[in-house]
Amino acid sequence: MHMYAQHFNLNLLPFENVPDPLFFYDQGDHARIRKQISGSLQSGRGLIVVTGPIGSGKTTLSQMIKSDFPEDIRVIWMAEPPANSSDLYLFLAQELGIQPTSSEKTFVMRDIRNALLKINSEGKKCLVIMDESHLMSEDVVNGIRLLNNLEEGSTKLIQLLLLGQEELMEMINKPEMAPFKQRIAALETLGKMNVDRVLKYITHRIQVAGGAPSLISDTGWEAFSIAFSSGGTPRTINTLCDRSFNVAYERDKTIVDAQDIYEATQRMGLVTDVFHYIILLNNRERKKQESQQVAQQTTDSTVPETAPPPPPREKEQPVSSITREIEPKNRVADNKIPEIPEAEIDVSEKSYDDIAKAIKAKYEQKGLMVPATLLALSMIAFMISVWFFCHRTDSAGFLGCLMDLLGF
Repeated sequence: MHMYAQHFNLNLLPFENVPDPLFFYDQGDHARIRKQISGSLQSGRGLIVVTGPIGSGKTTLSQMIKSDFPEDIRVIWMAEPPANSSDLYLFLAQELGIQPTSSEKTFVMRDIRNALLKINSEGKKCLVIMDESHLMSEDVVNGIRLLNNLEEGSTKLIQLLLLGQEELMEMINKPEMAPFKQRIAALETLGKMNVDRVLKYITHRIQVAGGAPSLISDTGWEAFSIAFSSGGTPRTINTLCDRSFNVAYERDKTIVDAQDIYEATQRMGLVTDVFHYIILLNNRERKKQESQQVAQQTTDSTVPETAPPPPPREKEQPVSSITREIEPKNRVADNKIPEIPEAEIDVSEKSYDDIAKAIKAKYEQKGLMVPATLLALSMIAFMISVWFFCHRTDSAGFLGCLMDLLGF
């Protein structure tokens, strides 16, 4: 037994991820599907399919069904599908204690049928449970269909329970799988538990292990509600609870609180809103402490303080002597010339920048004077050249001169 079970006075570890019928949560979908499957097996309806996400409790459900019929049902368990239908038939033959005379499917099926007839004649049934059925090949699916066809009158000689993830439903819903789907007597789906179911599930497992819900504080229950606000599967719930109890044990605490659950989510790598809840709790605690400090300061301020003793009185001097001491000082003050503060000169970095910009602007203006002068001289030279041309050509007026110049 783990040390934390002893630390919390538990008889068992409450959150082990093993298919233990002792901890089966007989509520919600699990209870409904268990009842449906048990009824189908008792009536000999044949093929039953249960799908659900990873860790939704399919294997635990199958173990519970096995415990429901310990004497009446011969159970053959397959942890995963075989590679092909031939391996499927050979495996069943060995589990039924048959040594086929030939490996041909026809002869193996004949021997399996005879063995099933003998079991039914004894008032018993044979149940084949195949886990991870979503991994079946089409050949294995066809083999399951042929096994389901083994009948004696209206009685199915073999009961088949297929457990698989959600991909199994995608396979069954294919158009080419219609013949197989039509032969399914019961098709059930395990979903996630809602928040209310999650909290009841945790309480159930703690009580089965010999504990009480008080092992988790109010903030702890709130943190679990936040962590599984979108639902949860038994495997994830068990893992988070187990880690949370471990964290509390490491911190030598007798009650699991929100801080322990948040640390467990961090170790698991779960992305939840428990972090924001921790921040909210910290803010509440800080405000509470501030309120207590304010109340303490108010209480302290209302306590009357002992007044300090008055300072010793100095020896009184005659009024006339005090007046004589003050008058010279006043006369000195009256004769003193008041100082006139000098004008403040702005020598800051900003004033230097302004001066530099002004100087630069002046230099730029001086730099423009040379091109302007050259332009003016060029225009004067041009006008003189035009006048000289007009004079030499004896043109009639200025317009005639320009016409002659352009024609030239």
